[in-house]
Amino acid sequence: MIHPLEPAMPKRLSIALALLLAGCGGAGEPGFQGYVEGEYLYLAAPLGGYLKSLDAPRGNRVAEGQTLFVIAPEPDLQALAEAEAKAGSAREKLENLKEPRRQPEIAALEANLRAAEAGQRLTRTRLNQQQALAQQGFISQDKLDEARSAQDQALAQVEAARQQLATYRATLGRKAEVRGAEAELQAASALTAQRRWALEHKTLAAPAAGEISETYYQPGEWVPAGAPVLSLLPDSRRRLRFFVPERVLSSLKPGQAVTASCDGCNAPIRGRIDFIAPQAEYTPPVIYSRDSREKLVFRVEATVPPEQAAALRPGLPVDVGLAGD
Repeated sequence: MIHPLEPAMPKRLSIALALLLAGCGGAGEPGFQGYVEGEYLYLAAPLGGYLKSLDAPRGNRVAEGQTLFVIAPEPDLQALAEAEAKAGSAREKLENLKEPRRQPEIAALEANLRAAEAGQRLTRTRLNQQQALAQQGFISQDKLDEARSAQDQALAQVEAARQQLATYRATLGRKAEVRGAEAELQAASALTAQRRWALEHKTLAAPAAGEISETYYQPGEWVPAGAPVLSLLPDSRRRLRFFVPERVLSSLKPGQAVTASCDGCNAPIRGRIDFIAPQAEYTPPVIYSRDSREKLVFRVEATVPPEQAAALRPGLPVDVGLAGD
């Protein structure tokens, strides 16, 4: 979880800058006072657990993709194993429903059908014999009825064997059962993906190169879900923040190049304006007159190239001037 931090300029410092800028009106390129701003990332795991390791203590520089901390994987590790087992079982069930019976079972049913048909032919022969004897008066009606019943039973056995063989030759389950098994597999696969995501996000890597500003937990402590374990100041989120008077505002535009200098800086800091505040930072509580407009200042921010950003410390005072593209 990432929460950008927007440190506010101290009120007294903002007023002091406004008063200083109000007196800027000499000839030449205008100069503006400002400072280096840092936008921090608060890094947390989406699920709670004991902090297993803290791989990047505060003050350390880290590269993009470097492991920062690890939350103990239990019990999500066991939950993933359970979900994978259920997905495997659902997959086997679906494959079993889609596949026909094994060939030896089908061969056995074919033999059963042949035996039933042979039995049916025998009962038909016996029935014909009994009918001939009954016409001559050599047997009773009961004997003839028994022969007819045996024939009916033999026919029924043949039909049953034929239907059973047809069933085994087709898929084991009906279409509705196959669709149900497919739905069960999809649900089990989705649960597995959810468990795997939870386990993977218990190890957090740096989203960008930067410096660890602060750590809030130590290994062995319980970390609630969503609680920041540390704060990271990426190099890409160090920027110049300065203030310009109202009379200069119309000459600035996003993308315009600026340069800045600071005490101890070996080379000018290059930057480009990417934000101009729509409202004044300091507004006198009087009706605007020509004199009072001199007290209006607007916040302007500029990005800094990555090769220079790493050396800038948040809060460092800078003097900013406009530069040619």
